[in-house]
Amino acid sequence: MKHFLRLSDLSKTELDEIIERAIGIKKDRISDKMRGKTLGLLFEKPSTRTRVSFETGFYQLGGNCVVLTPQTSQLSRGETLEDTAKVLSRYLDMIAIRTFAHKRIEQFAQNASIPVINALTDITHPCQLLADIMTLVEKKGEDLESMKVAYFGDGNNMANSWIEAACIFGFSLCVATPSDFAPNAAILYQAIEHSDGKSNIEITDNPKKAAKDADLLYTDVWESMGQKEDSEKLLDLKRFQVTDELASLAKPDFLFMHCLPAHIGMEVAESVYRGSHSVIYQEAENRLHAQKALMLKLMELNY
Repeated sequence: MKHFLRLSDLSKTELDEIIERAIGIKKDRISDKMRGKTLGLLFEKPSTRTRVSFETGFYQLGGNCVVLTPQTSQLSRGETLEDTAKVLSRYLDMIAIRTFAHKRIEQFAQNASIPVINALTDITHPCQLLADIMTLVEKKGEDLESMKVAYFGDGNNMANSWIEAACIFGFSLCVATPSDFAPNAAILYQAIEHSDGKSNIEITDNPKKAAKDADLLYTDVWESMGQKEDSEKLLDLKRFQVTDELASLAKPDFLFMHCLPAHIGMEVAESVYRGSHSVIYQEAENRLHAQKALMLKLMELNY
């Protein structure tokens, strides 16, 4: 069974096909390719874009959705992930899971006989990267290998996902973050190994170095869902805010992206967030199209 728990679960060729298909789907949203199929959404974390884009997307493909939370399922009473996965596999055709520890979705996938999609874990957020890469291709063209992406702030699941994307698609990536909040080392090593030595990734604590000649400036919230407020962490991250000064170091036609929701005035200045280089709403819309293309691809690979 082919799952999508990380970007590297699919080949570059398969990912390229998904991006190309997503751009086509954006022009013609409605089809019946999932008629008679049911997508399960198991969300242990709150969601706006992820839930709505999956639910709407599967509906537009002609299928139906069932939304589950721990509180509305037997998980709240201690039913195991193993039993849940095996039972839901007999009802559903595919499931997307949004959870905390990455091991939970891995355990679910090990016991599932349907495709499992990572709709976000504490380690990685591959569906967001599909939309981000799609947006980058739409705005900049398909020559990704010539581009530089600069990521600023917390070395969280989004930073990990950009590391994987850089290794797969071949663009340069500079992650600017305090050493205490650097990306997951295991993800970095695995991603570089997966890239056959073609990666061009740098981790730095110098935000100006990251911004220099960048095609894309990217940031995320400094406190991810489920994390306790940490005033010391916020203080350490303060100089990694994407400001007009940082943006002035990027290429004249740079793009700004944020996976949302944003804390304006914290990880990004409002002038950058709402400025002419920002493509955050196009990026958010592309979650819908990229995930539709992903689900179609997984159905083709598995059935």
